[in-house]
Amino acid sequence: MGMSRQYAAMKPRGSVRQLAFHLLRFTLLLLAGLAPAQDFDLVLANGRVFDPESKLDAVRHVGIREGVIRSVSATSLLGRAVIDATGLVVAPGFIDLHQHAHRPEDYHLKVQDGVTSAFELEVGTADVDAWYAARAGKTLIHHGVSVGHIPCRMLVLGDRPSFLPGANSVTATNHVSDAQLADLRRLVERGLERGAVAVGFGIQYTPSATQWEILEMFRAAAKFRAVCSVHIRAKGEAGPHNVYSSLEELIAATAVTGAPAHVCHVQSTANRHTTRALELITAARARGLDVSVECYPYTAGMTDIRSAIFDTGWQQRAGITFSDLQWPATGERLTAATFAKFRASGGMVIIHSNPESVVRDAVVNPLAMIASDGIRGHPRHAGTSARILGHYVRETQALTLMQAVEKLSLMPARRLEERIPAMKNKGRVRVGADADLVVFDAAKVRDRATYEQPDLPSEGIRDVLVSGVLVVRNGALQPDALPGKAVRAPVLGVK
Repeated sequence: MGMSRQYAAMKPRGSVRQLAFHLLRFTLLLLAGLAPAQDFDLVLANGRVFDPESKLDAVRHVGIREGVIRSVSATSLLGRAVIDATGLVVAPGFIDLHQHAHRPEDYHLKVQDGVTSAFELEVGTADVDAWYAARAGKTLIHHGVSVGHIPCRMLVLGDRPSFLPGANSVTATNHVSDAQLADLRRLVERGLERGAVAVGFGIQYTPSATQWEILEMFRAAAKFRAVCSVHIRAKGEAGPHNVYSSLEELIAATAVTGAPAHVCHVQSTANRHTTRALELITAARARGLDVSVECYPYTAGMTDIRSAIFDTGWQQRAGITFSDLQWPATGERLTAATFAKFRASGGMVIIHSNPESVVRDAVVNPLAMIASDGIRGHPRHAGTSARILGHYVRETQALTLMQAVEKLSLMPARRLEERIPAMKNKGRVRVGADADLVVFDAAKVRDRATYEQPDLPSEGIRDVLVSGVLVVRNGALQPDALPGKAVRAPVLGVK
């Protein structure tokens, strides 16, 4: 006789007998391991919960078990541990699609800025397996990588490995033969087979790469429905290659191949033409093309002074001059002489290229998600999320808090979820979502990092959870916690 039939046969009559029956039933279920759980590993109690997917903005209690949100309740919950979040915001952990630095000390700064997942999608790697293996079981936060056109091109052309190619390197100056182009496409497809999140491009760093070469890489991405994360070909509005032709190249490649495209740091490459660049992207989307865009909330960029970005004519293209360049190690603004010196020796340089109005236009655009372009030496590495929440939400009210949370979490999650189904459970505060959460004080959150002190952590972010594990508690890092996991597309074939 089944358990339900046994209960039916045992069912008594009368109120006292009914109570006794239900107590007996619950006891039997408990002994059988079937009783509904009434407690959680952790409860975040009394916080103002923001879920950008449902637009929930209300005081709730969040119950977490085994790294997953199991309850978002209007009434109190029992937990083995309870954290009172009264007066604080509970939001999905922030997702950074453009983070170059991926060492443990970099993750320390990212998580204190509320980031629970960070991706290197612009430059990427040529060896996807090695990139993930180097971080397995060693990270505070979730992490992922693209297969990169730049490093694969370096490999095919026999260039020395480096983060970005120099202006006079074969990667920057040489065309590829038909045979090399075939090898390059095979490398990109191999990376996608090994679970690369996307295909990365830095076309401005490889000016010798033809439009046909880029189109072939888009074709490779299209086979796997992988997003093409692109630093576009050129700045400025003059000459055969300019910001408009560069965006048209990307839009055309998407139209021809069907590969989704993502424009990196639009305010950094479009500069004073950012508003028009966003108009082009908006128009492409209105025609049904899968094009997205990101920005970061700082008026200055940063890159390698040896790169092709500083080839002859850079001042006219970007609308800046030597004094707009800043050397991070000393804080000095450059002259023609110091530019020549550092150009020869190499290193990262800060580029003051935008007025605040340009950055604001990008940040508030409904299409623009937030991504840091994080690398040591620039405040965007440590403070991007907190600057959005502090400056653009609280101080200038350019964004609502819900809009900011959506740009920092749900929008980037949705950009990746077609290829990475696991992303459907990130960027949300709902039952079944991953317990990647940030608890912050909306009245106090702010970025502290500056161009002179770029490694100062953000403040006002009290607690951060990754897979339900506290990695920041009361503003302090929990360094022994390493719950970060690889975020990776399905791996095909053998190594």
